[in-house]
Amino acid sequence: MNVALKTQILPAGEPAVAAAARILAEGGLVAFPTETVYGLGADATNPAAVARIYQAKGRPAFNPLIAHVGNIAAARKIARFDAAATALAEAFWPGPLTLVLPKTESCAVADLATAGLDTVAIRIPAHPVAREILRVFGGPVVAPSANISGHVSPTTAAHVQSDLAERIELIVDGGPVAVGVESTVVGCFDAPMLLRPGGVPRAEIVRVLGRALVQPPADAGTDSVQPLAPGMLTSHYAPRARVRLNAQALEPGEALLAFGLGAISGIDATSTVMNLSERGDLAEAAANLFGHLRALDGKGVRTIAVMPIPNEGLGEAINDRLRRAAVGRE
Repeated sequence: MNVALKTQILPAGEPAVAAAARILAEGGLVAFPTETVYGLGADATNPAAVARIYQAKGRPAFNPLIAHVGNIAAARKIARFDAAATALAEAFWPGPLTLVLPKTESCAVADLATAGLDTVAIRIPAHPVAREILRVFGGPVVAPSANISGHVSPTTAAHVQSDLAERIELIVDGGPVAVGVESTVVGCFDAPMLLRPGGVPRAEIVRVLGRALVQPPADAGTDSVQPLAPGMLTSHYAPRARVRLNAQALEPGEALLAFGLGAISGIDATSTVMNLSERGDLAEAAANLFGHLRALDGKGVRTIAVMPIPNEGLGEAINDRLRRAAVGRE
């Protein structure tokens, strides 16, 4: 029988950082802002703490977690870097890029966090609150999105509270996040492989590497195969409502997730409309994506119709999240 916890919410600042570091060291769970989404942090080296993340989120135990570190020296203690990984780290860290790398022999990250793989997913976040928590704590912190597994990712502290109140010890409120979609995940295998589109567009990674990214195997994103990286399960980021993609017309009773100012027939029949970006800005759309999905879902609608979104730049990550949301859960 699980005993409900009293979840404390503190505004970002020195007292919150000190409390977060203490709770992490004691094996507790702390939600904190990163530049992508809010993360649910635990001591990456403590198997019992990592297990609590899976329990709090209801997350499949075979889905690996991202280890967050404060600097490249800390990253090199747990992962081996080849030339491609070094170039990407130098170009995009701190920032919304996760690298999947071979573990070092002395890698202290718990096997549960890596789902038994011989690789570890790692990144250095750019958000100042996350960086300060990592600095004061002094070790790697695994931090998947701070939500119920498969639900819409959290971009505010209120989203975290809605999903995880009484399941975790602390929420550090740093306000809305800036990027709004999770990090891009690149596997540095024999050839660099795009495992998940995200906050760093594919074109920028290709520019640094000077070569195209390899695509993952066809079955890598299915729920029956152990994921190579976090966020690769087919059904993910899903609201309770059905999600209908590339809507050209609105059907009776549907809510609309709009993009730009393009016309769509049937819009006069609904008052439930939210626009990711009226000016068609993909960065703004990414930042609004999960918050708008949550808001529409909270209105109790049965279906959310989504207008087409260009599949370029950050649009690739947005469409990836929407496709996974559309798979839904039985």
